[in-house]
Amino acid sequence: MSQTSPRLRVGLIGTGFMGKAHALAFALAPRVFQLPAEIELATVADIDEAAAQHAATAYGFDRATTNWRDIIDAPSIDIVSVTTPNKLHKDMSLAAIAAGKHVYCEKPLAPTAADASEMTAAAETAGIKTQVGFNYLCNPLFRLARDMIKAGEIGEVRTYRGLHAEDYMTDARAPYTFRHDTAGGGAFADLGSHTLATAEYLLGPIEQILGDCVTKIGERPDGAGGTKRVEVDDVGRALLRFASGATGTVEGNWVATGRRMQHDFEVYGSTGALVFHGERLNELLLYKNSDGQGQQGFRRILAGPDHPPYGDFCVAPGHQLGFNDLKAIEVAGFVLAIAGLADEPFNFRSGLHIQKMVELTHRSSREGTWQNVEN
Repeated sequence: MSQTSPRLRVGLIGTGFMGKAHALAFALAPRVFQLPAEIELATVADIDEAAAQHAATAYGFDRATTNWRDIIDAPSIDIVSVTTPNKLHKDMSLAAIAAGKHVYCEKPLAPTAADASEMTAAAETAGIKTQVGFNYLCNPLFRLARDMIKAGEIGEVRTYRGLHAEDYMTDARAPYTFRHDTAGGGAFADLGSHTLATAEYLLGPIEQILGDCVTKIGERPDGAGGTKRVEVDDVGRALLRFASGATGTVEGNWVATGRRMQHDFEVYGSTGALVFHGERLNELLLYKNSDGQGQQGFRRILAGPDHPPYGDFCVAPGHQLGFNDLKAIEVAGFVLAIAGLADEPFNFRSGLHIQKMVELTHRSSREGTWQNVEN
């Protein structure tokens, strides 16, 4: 990258788990990939001054602030990264769009499809580039699996199973958080959204959904000596019918005791199968009916330089990429889109589509009927 390369200055809102992931991704991406622009970490905002100052020092931002609007009002900032609680995504993103800034927003895009639709329309009208954080789709092995499915290597796909299960809400004594608010959306919005995105990435459009969403812990400590009622789901499941004719199931579950990051899928075809376990991020399992009698079984494919862009990180196979590496891949794709060199990898319209399917799953659960998906 030459000294004349343009600069993209980043403003980050929020310094929690995803804020840190975004900061690391923006720092790592230009060191791994030959990007068409330099990235500068300009300003980080958090309502907690100590958290903002710590993030600025730890991650290399030029400035810290407790007022997110300082980022919006700064003419020099080009990209606004939104990693706040879900109910704040809309106002922050709309403000950034109105200021002519590109927006990288964590999922879910907004608490409701109506809000997500407003955000999408504003970005498209303004010609703003957008990105929604579905970085699991950036795993090189997901691309490999999709390519193998399209090439017919496991025959006609018949059934699919997707699961994203974690245990961070297992303890009923854990306090009520923004995720338990109806604006948070519940487990299916938080985790099931990933399963829907992965299912369509691999198998194409979903046409119909039948949902079942369940609240297992009905109240939680409110932090003031009392309790607060929980109205969102702890477990959300959906039966799926794909446009291809395949059928399947997905589940989002945040009370799965012992599970730390189980983002799994199983694809069963007429001549083979593919299986992926999220807690083994660099392995894809392949079964082929054509293997010799007595030699059949799932064989392990390890991620390596033959699976782009793994080789940009490491020249040796089996040495493994991690969650933050996938975030860096996501950032690199967004920068290419901003530069006009590629399509947006997963823009607001894509995030809106996922949110619509989440809402259809909730509606289906309430009504007990299949819901048609608009594609």
